[in-house]
Amino acid sequence: MDMGVGIDVGSTTTKGVLLDRSSNILAKSLMLTGASAIQAVKKTLQNISSLSNVDLNGIPVISTGYGRARVELAEKSVTEITCHSVGVHHINPDIRLLIDVGGQDSKVIRIGSSGRPEDFELNDKCSAGTGRFLEVMARVLDVSIDELGPLALQSKTPCSISSTCTVFAESEVIGHIGAGKSAADIAAGVHISMVSKITALSKRVGVKEPVCVTGGVALNPAFRHHLSSQLGVNLWVPDEPQLTGALGAAVIALEKKNDILG
Repeated sequence: MDMGVGIDVGSTTTKGVLLDRSSNILAKSLMLTGASAIQAVKKTLQNISSLSNVDLNGIPVISTGYGRARVELAEKSVTEITCHSVGVHHINPDIRLLIDVGGQDSKVIRIGSSGRPEDFELNDKCSAGTGRFLEVMARVLDVSIDELGPLALQSKTPCSISSTCTVFAESEVIGHIGAGKSAADIAAGVHISMVSKITALSKRVGVKEPVCVTGGVALNPAFRHHLSSQLGVNLWVPDEPQLTGALGAAVIALEKKNDILG
């Protein structure tokens, strides 16, 4: 059976997918990257092999993500832009705009009918448009990252967060706390501020429906709500939005093997 493995080594989590030529996901793994990307990759490959009962020797591996160079078994590393585009296209070929928000960067990609990227914008120099921004603000508000989104949706009068820098935005949040603003209103302001940066990136690429959101932040209901509102479109979210990069890498690995066999 022809198979391909995709490994997406992110700053926060490492993901892996084993795919067969019939597009069946035979195994998948998601774990924290931790202090060692090499160890996370090793554990991910072990998980995939154990879950599928497949010996991965001889199966092509494509790596992507922040730590893609750490995947020693990879035959090739491919950019996140391409892998996320291919992965989303594999699940839903109708998608034309992809918004991926990870721990350390965010990217907006216009996807062509072939599933390959046509244009993109990155936000990788400032954490204010990434998952890290929400993690910092959750810590300041003394709630878990999973509680932050639902808390924000309780807001009636969101606070204004004008700073585009995480450090200065944190100071604003502390000021709102000191002024007696509710945690819900502050949390809503945090999400609106973050979404404004993602919206600006999206408009530079060109908003074209259908629009898909992936990455860990796609699981945040307040992020989805405010992004949909600011863009003026409905959003489509895959069942497992954190796995699309690894899935795309697995698709490319399978294509590579088929090219060799063909």
